[in-house]
Amino acid sequence: MGATDSQAHLYEELDKYIDSFPNKRGILIAVLHKAQEIFGYLPQELQQHVARKLEIAASRVFGVVTFYSFLKTEPRGQFCVNVCLGTACFVRGSENILHEFEKDLGIKSGQTTEDGQFSLDAIRCVGACGLAPVVMVNDQVYGRVQVEDVKNIVEEQMAKVR
Repeated sequence: MGATDSQAHLYEELDKYIDSFPNKRGILIAVLHKAQEIFGYLPQELQQHVARKLEIAASRVFGVVTFYSFLKTEPRGQFCVNVCLGTACFVRGSENILHEFEKDLGIKSGQTTEDGQFSLDAIRCVGACGLAPVVMVNDQVYGRVQVEDVKNIVEEQMAKVR
């Protein structure tokens, strides 16, 4: 399995989930979602474990993981900041908001802060165009965000860990 003792129970939880399906065919994306929920991200050894459990090629698992932007191969921060760059948000200045988050957090889109607190990503439409520009932090939606709001959003999230 390749799991450390501290991860063994996580692999057991994933295996139980996989084993709950009577048919292993067509469940790869569901399993990857569950694996990411359990582990927080999908490192190579976890992808190989999924491939073995589903009896499919590891290259197929890797192909799916790298195709879908919501599947992550690197650890994510406690707070995942997603700035929508869909059309409605973009024309209302979301690119400037993304740049302000990069400046405020000291990272680029696709990166995580050294302390592991924040990850930053540019994403496509979140389906809240009427609230454009939109920023999501984990499951919290911020609508009609302005550049001036960035510092307050970061501070609000940091207050949750104090």
